[in-house]
Amino acid sequence: MGKPTGFKEYSRQTAVESDPNQRIKNWNEFAEKIELKVLQQQGARCMDCGIPFCHTGDIMAGMAAGCPVHNLIPEWNDLVYHDDWREALDRLHKTNNFPEFTGRVCPAPCEGSCTLGINEPPVAIKTIEKAIVDRGFAENWIKPHPPGKRTGKKVAIVGSGPAGLAAAAQLNQAGHECTVYERDDRIGGLLMYGIPNMKLEKQLVERRVQLLRDEGVTFETNTAIGKDINAKDLMDRFDAVVLATGATVPNDFFAKTPGRDLKGIHFAMEFLGKNTKSLLDSNLEDGNYISAKDKHVIV
Repeated sequence: MGKPTGFKEYSRQTAVESDPNQRIKNWNEFAEKIELKVLQQQGARCMDCGIPFCHTGDIMAGMAAGCPVHNLIPEWNDLVYHDDWREALDRLHKTNNFPEFTGRVCPAPCEGSCTLGINEPPVAIKTIEKAIVDRGFAENWIKPHPPGKRTGKKVAIVGSGPAGLAAAAQLNQAGHECTVYERDDRIGGLLMYGIPNMKLEKQLVERRVQLLRDEGVTFETNTAIGKDINAKDLMDRFDAVVLATGATVPNDFFAKTPGRDLKGIHFAMEFLGKNTKSLLDSNLEDGNYISAKDKHVIV
């Protein structure tokens, strides 16, 4: 895959990040776009490995290796190199429901497993993935595709984070009627309130949610199972229930540590959730957030 001599001809290049002094002036993404020619060169660096480990998603010596969703990485690297972006997008969507999310926030174990990375900087896989899906949206290649036939089965999905949304996408395409329940006021779970806007702009989450709506998925916000809806009623109304609630309750490892109850100690999800909600609700004008301005912070 790629160009046989590409890894010798081109050096690794990822997105340029805006200057930190400029970043602090807004909450937007700070990774800048890369020219298509440069992206093709990055695809060319994929070296046609005898045994590619980047897409294995396997456990080796007790450690995770490769892409957990088994992305067809060498294939779409080669397609980008040959300027066939539409086909690259199709290959990417075969294994990944939401590449616009993973292309931004995934820690990229694929790059850690890249064979080229043994003695050279690895292929810029994450950068290429993000570029493929971003171009797909820019060119209007990504459109809603409702299932052609319904099974008559109804599925309730509790939680609208990445797991819940992926379950809804897959089950809806199989023809089942899916309803996603979310206790917060916005759909997205960790994608919405756990990841800061500069890492994952919330309009990207809302765009994908709207696509799912257009494909037939129903969303119910401000609905807590066991409080607003009885769990037994849910079981009676649906043929199946998927629990994708995530793990937002913190584990207080330092509960017995002296000083734990002092003012100014916060859990990550408390801080991230409040600040993102305030940003989305009022651009931080409502004051309903935890401020670290002019403070020394330990994470």
